[in-house]
Order: sequence, then C-alpha cells, then structure tokens
Amino acid sequence: AEEEAKLELYRDLLFAKRQRKGLVMTDAMEHIRRRNYYSAMMVENGDADAMIAGLTRNFPESLRPALNVIGPRPDIKKVAGMFILMSRFGPLFLADTTINFDPTAEELVEITELTAKEIEKFNIVPRIAMLTFSNFGTVNVPETVKVRKAVEILKKKHPKMIVDGELQAHMAFNTDLLRQNHPFSDLVGGKANALIFPNLSASNIAYNLLREVAGIEKIGPLLLGMNKPVHILQLGSTAREIVDMVSIAVVDAQENDK
Repeated sequence: AEEEAKLELYRDLLFAKRQRKGLVMTDAMEHIRRRNYYSAMMVENGDADAMIAGLTRNFPESLRPALNVIGPRPDIKKVAGMFILMSRFGPLFLADTTINFDPTAEELVEITELTAKEIEKFNIVPRIAMLTFSNFGTVNVPETVKVRKAVEILKKKHPKMIVDGELQAHMAFNTDLLRQNHPFSDLVGGKANALIFPNLSASNIAYNLLREVAGIEKIGPLLLGMNKPVHILQLGSTAREIVDMVSIAVVDAQENDK
C-alpha cells in the first residue's frame, strides 16, 4: 500500500510537470513505473540526494527522464556533459562531450562557464583552451569564427578567467611552441587543463580515442547545469567508474545542501 501511494504521488507530480508537453495521465503512470523516472522523481521530491543511471541503457534514454523530471537550473539554458581524463599532465577536463551537437558561440560560453565552476570544486584553477582546427584567426569559417566569438565574450564577462582560443589541440599543451608563435596567449604560462570542443563530433572522437588508444582512466560523463545531482554512466561502465561517479554525486549533493 505504501509503494502504491508513492507511485500515485510521483505520477501526479510528473503529470503536473508534463501535462502541457504531451503527457497524459495513463502515460505518466507507465513512465513512473520505470526505474529512471522513479529515481529522478525521488531526487526531485527530496526522497534521495542524487541519481546515477545509464549502466544498462543508452545515454539518451537515461538522460531524458532526468531532463523531464529534474531539469536544468533556472539560470541555465542548456546542460552539458564533461569527462575527466587522468592524463600524464594531471586531471584533464573535456566538454561538451555528450549533449550539444553543434553549440553556438553563446552556448559555448555557457558550457565553458559550467566547466570552470566544476573544475573549481576540485580546488583546481581552470586553464581553458577553446579548440578547433585553426590558431588565432588563421582560418575564417563559421566554426572557427564562433569559437573566436565565444572567447571574446568570455574575456569580457570574466576578465580573470584563464581562457584562450581558437587553438589547435596540440597548442594547448606545447607551451614552447605557443610562446614562439603566439606569445600574447593567456595559456603561455602553463598547459591547459580544460578543453572545450566546437561540436559533439570532435569531443566524442577525442575522448574515445584517448581512452582506448592511450589507456587513460576516465571519469564521466558528468552532467553540468542540472538543478539537482544527476550523472549518467556510459553503457557497461566498470565498477571503478561507478564508484568514481557516485563519489562526485555525493560531493554535488553536499554542495547543494550548502
């Protein structure tokens, strides 16, 4: 009886959220009997502090319930995904790796801001490289121009943020080469620890290559910008990767309490 009462409560809450977005009452009950919707509603209703999903389902199917039930923070237009790679240079943060197919300059700005805030939670100063296939105006096509525009916006909004671009990926780490050719760059003083990609294709290819070919340990993808702690595992994640994600979700929940 207690479980049925909880199901009905969650069904009503879900219906109230989605009734003007195509959801009917019978579908609301069908959804709430699924684990991903039920657990998302537990977090939304304060019956749980965080949610980890995705171990046995594809990413979009795991993400959709969290977006429909919990959603992004009120000040966030679009959530983003971030991977942490444990590289020889130290932790390397990559975004957006899972959600935004072809972000605009303004969306790249928001992705960068979300990434920087997440990095600061680890007591690390973000050093951000905005990547594409050209260096500081060598090529003028829509992709490079939008990255350049995003950098300009970020520098105006956050004068103290260490961010630069547009850059080719190797320039973010080869500071000698960067100093010789672009001594004005904010990244001349040290290697980047955060890489922001121009589109989902570039980021997905990059982190999968690094993970498989270089054998780098990864954590993620972390969801950035959600209203409450939610993270989606990759299909078939290892026990270590699950533990890492749970640890980060706990930190997120503690930050929310503050």
